[in-house]
Amino acid sequence: MNRIIPGLCATLLCFLPTAEAAAPEREVQGNRIISKSDPAITIEVPAGAKYLGAERWDLYGIADCELHLYVEADDNRQVKRLYWIQFEGYLPTNAHTYDYSKDEPVQFAGLPFHQRTHVGPTNNTPRAGSDGERVRQMLARAGYHYAPEVMNVRLVHLLDDAKRKELMFIYGEDMALSGHTTAQLKDGERFRPAWKAVEKGLVERAMSRIKLTR
Repeated sequence: MNRIIPGLCATLLCFLPTAEAAAPEREVQGNRIISKSDPAITIEVPAGAKYLGAERWDLYGIADCELHLYVEADDNRQVKRLYWIQFEGYLPTNAHTYDYSKDEPVQFAGLPFHQRTHVGPTNNTPRAGSDGERVRQMLARAGYHYAPEVMNVRLVHLLDDAKRKELMFIYGEDMALSGHTTAQLKDGERFRPAWKAVEKGLVERAMSRIKLTR
């Protein structure tokens, strides 16, 4: 399940074994993540989702990244729904900023977000050093695996006008849950007309299954 993100956030799918990682800052209480800063918010996923843990490290040596992962899976440990929650901010050693100008602006829980959707197979090789590969490793360690085809929506909230800190959600589903295949929804890089209705349902489920409280 790939993350399609511009700049630093383009296909951030893995981790680099660098210096010792810092401990995650956010508190986890079952299906709730409590963040006291950057931003101050409580995030809740469905009670049936299983928490696979958190990872915190310097992403590519330029951003502090804290990733939390929940999944819902079938009896064969194939992921049916995935909740990827990430707090990220550039380190003070650089002057980078996040750019989501190509994404669709949306409102989610009264906050401005940038939205992008994706559909496709999961047999690709994720980019070395990216957060997405870190997610795959977390899944593998816990004995879970992606479905052959998936669809997901990425929602990113920039914390302020400086555009150096973000809160990101990726909600993903096994494509089979939609009753469609990638070929039915996408022709190369172009989405087919049927995708519009499927995408709408995907986004609505993401925003209903992930709850935010400020």
